[in-house]
Amino acid sequence: MSYLRFEKAVMTNLQESLRRELLRTNRSGAYSCSTIVDCNTRKYHGLLVVPVPELDDENHVLLSSLDVSVIQHGAEFNLGLHKYQGNNFSPKGHKYIREFDCDKVPTTLYRVGGVLLRKEVVFQHYEDRILLRYTLVDAHSATTLRFKPFLAFRSVRQFTHENSTASREYHPVTNGIRTCMYAGYPDLYMQFSKKNEFVFQPDWYRGVEYPKEQERGYASNEDLYVPGYFEMSIKKGESIVFAASTSAISTTGLKALFEEEVQERAPRDNFFHCLVNAAHQFHKREKEDRYLLAGYPWFKCRARDTFISLPGLTLAIDEQDYFELVMQTAMRGLREFMNGEPLSVSIYEIEQPDVLLWAVWAIQQYAKHAGKEACAERYGDLVDEIIDYIRDAKHPNLHPDDNGLLYSNGRDKAVTWMNSTANGRPVVPRSGYIVEFNALWYNALRFAAAMAADKGNAERAAELEEHAEVCKESFIDTFLNQYGYLLDYVDGAAMDWSVRPNMIFAAAFDYSPLNQDQKKSVLDVCTRELLTPKGLRSLSPKSGGYNPMYVGPQTQRDYAYHQGTAWPWLGGFYMEACLKLYRRTRLSFIERQMVGYEDEMNYHALGTISELFDGNPPFHGRGAMSFAMNVAEILRTLKLLEKYTYQK
Repeated sequence: MSYLRFEKAVMTNLQESLRRELLRTNRSGAYSCSTIVDCNTRKYHGLLVVPVPELDDENHVLLSSLDVSVIQHGAEFNLGLHKYQGNNFSPKGHKYIREFDCDKVPTTLYRVGGVLLRKEVVFQHYEDRILLRYTLVDAHSATTLRFKPFLAFRSVRQFTHENSTASREYHPVTNGIRTCMYAGYPDLYMQFSKKNEFVFQPDWYRGVEYPKEQERGYASNEDLYVPGYFEMSIKKGESIVFAASTSAISTTGLKALFEEEVQERAPRDNFFHCLVNAAHQFHKREKEDRYLLAGYPWFKCRARDTFISLPGLTLAIDEQDYFELVMQTAMRGLREFMNGEPLSVSIYEIEQPDVLLWAVWAIQQYAKHAGKEACAERYGDLVDEIIDYIRDAKHPNLHPDDNGLLYSNGRDKAVTWMNSTANGRPVVPRSGYIVEFNALWYNALRFAAAMAADKGNAERAAELEEHAEVCKESFIDTFLNQYGYLLDYVDGAAMDWSVRPNMIFAAAFDYSPLNQDQKKSVLDVCTRELLTPKGLRSLSPKSGGYNPMYVGPQTQRDYAYHQGTAWPWLGGFYMEACLKLYRRTRLSFIERQMVGYEDEMNYHALGTISELFDGNPPFHGRGAMSFAMNVAEILRTLKLLEKYTYQK
């Protein structure tokens, strides 16, 4: 039986099928996304969603959906599905679905009377082109297919509504048409592998509703433009390929192209392969540069996310070459930032104070994978530059103090990963000596010292070790309290006694300012108060302000974002700390934790991990449908499990 397969009972039950989403990407920033029954429930959903750099840096929905109808003996059976206002669904094509399978490519099997029609979907790699193949598996009489495209031509953050500005103009191209609704947008090419008749029948479908936007407290209605429909006959056993793209294609090669794309796809036949597939979806290529997107459908490439997720998305699946490609691009951006030069890379938030520290951590993981010599040769100079940049107080918001710790001002602007804001101010104003910043700093100093020693620079190694010792003593004095856990931040007389997960890094990093007993104490507190089947909570239920449910309008969600919600990527560091402290005795415990993540493969966005989860049962997935740091840390945990399982 297939790993990601759903029978008729699930597909025809909209309460079950509408909450399951499917994401396909082309590794160049474009994507295709909807529910498994092809009913769009978010404004971010669409069959062809592409970046339009001439307009802005957002993605844009060009082709919202494509309805296919089966026609026999003059009777039309529409297989599409749209939700309209008043909880009305039309045309209810989901009732014809017999099964859905996406082990290799998403495949839907429809039965209409004696007709058995199979639909398969792939997104062409590195091209803004979605391909759909329709195969008439069985039919007892002459069959015609009718295709009706629903167009949007708008940003993923907006809606389109019926208007007189939208162009109805279209131009015939080989086996299809090209059209463009608004100036500034690229043409949309819709072509088939077979000759067909296009019937120009322009109309607006009004009041299409997106329930996911309603849940999030946003406007949720739009109108979609249908220019007409394509119609062609199909014989039993015949396949027809449809292509939607921003460029024309030779239609004679569409069938071969579809088959080539299918052959390139790796199967998603188990938990690990699903995560590898998800890891590849975060890849983004811009000319010679390589990036990692922070998540789908709305995140861009963010610096902190890049460095935290880079080892898990590459090294943990033995893809060292992509680590090096991404780091090559990121390294240029880091140096431009440190030199005060304009950025030539498409990486956001590179100025955040912990970004340089996470970059060193990522390089440290590379050293463990590729070897110290290779790491020193490739990244040794960068590590030294980062360390000196911070020690020389050149960062605008990361200041070294005489006590060896780093100070950052986060009172008025969020500076850590807990970056939600309300009314222009941080919901969690973490400021001063921030616990993970200084755990990262101690780790970076010791790692840089080890690299210097390996290179034979004993003087620099000793200097860095001395600095690290000062940092270590101050870290213990500043953060460790009498209850055995670490304060979240200390800013003068202000101390945050909330039990938060940021202390786990001090127990997980290779170089820790804590001794074994202190690490165990921190781990025990995290286990008792923060651990869930979906990672660590962002705040203990015993701490003031606990708000575990990420629901409601934007402001309500902002206040819950880091006040009790659970994050799988934090769980990755928790499990690393477990393995380092207790080694093989915790293997079965961590394997059970992995089960909580594997359950997610069949829910929310299939085969990947949501951005965050409610902190209370049933730990429902929320936020972005696919989040890079979560996928990365689960992959890294699986790699660590393998290491400790076979360790003598």
